Amino acid sequence: MSETELLHMPERDYMNDVQQRFFQALLLSERVALQARIDDEFSALREQEPSSDPADIGSAEEQRQWQLRLLEREKKLLDKIDQALERLARGEYGWCEETGEPIGLRRLLLRPTASLCVEAKERQEQKEKHHRD
Repeated sequence: MSETELLHMPERDYMNDVQQRFFQALLLSERVALQARIDDEFSALREQEPSSDPADIGSAEEQRQWQLRLLEREKKLLDKIDQALERLARGEYGWCEETGEPIGLRRLLLRPTASLCVEAKERQEQKEKHHRD
């Protein structure tokens, strides 16, 4: 099934078996690709050659820190994908954790790991912004 076909399904079909299988395949595909990137990054980190030049050492350390931050972000995304797959298995995927309302196919296609509808996400971001200020 294509994204276009998915978007043209009637609203009453929201999160039916076909849509759940579509998102499960999408999430699993993203998970495999992400895991491969993580594995490649770990390999690159392990293969870095030490240098005796102080400028090279500083540059290599900066690169290493950047790679570690990237790995941390990718690990968090991997966790979110796993959580989305768990919600799918429980029959909760596609429904806002806060309101119980549909998250919506368009939002899920853009961010398959979404657990909040747009309105709930905006409220969460406003609260976070308020607490930072």
